[in-house]
Amino acid sequence: MAACVPLGGKMSKAHFVLQTDGAARGNPGPAAAGIILEFGGEVVLEHGQVYADCTNNVSEYRALILGLEKALPLLEGRPLRIQMDSELVVKQINGQYKVKKEDLKPLWAEAKTLLGKVNLLGVEHIRRKENARADKLANLALDGKL
Repeated sequence: MAACVPLGGKMSKAHFVLQTDGAARGNPGPAAAGIILEFGGEVVLEHGQVYADCTNNVSEYRALILGLEKALPLLEGRPLRIQMDSELVVKQINGQYKVKKEDLKPLWAEAKTLLGKVNLLGVEHIRRKENARADKLANLALDGKL
């Protein structure tokens, strides 16, 4: 499910906001990601995707990677702020925590590579209720409703 708005004109000084959320039922278990990309307060892209069984932390990284992959072609050099409700992923990406789990190391490296391709304003932790739309997309994907 995706929606697009034209980019340009007076909105060109605004920045993008990417909200991502990963979900795993059973931890590990069936997993999915939900992403919302906004520009100038308008939703540019909504997407949910199912993954093979994994842990919640893996699904959070996959959601971030998916969001960056989907956002990159739309950014056109404009600034991007990323918001997630996974404190662990945010702190690992921002260098506050080391990545110790072997299954997270390649995902961290992939996310860092993608982050190096954007004009990044920051990666910030938000409360789960502030990330409700991305969470809903991940759960709709898990329920097969997308």
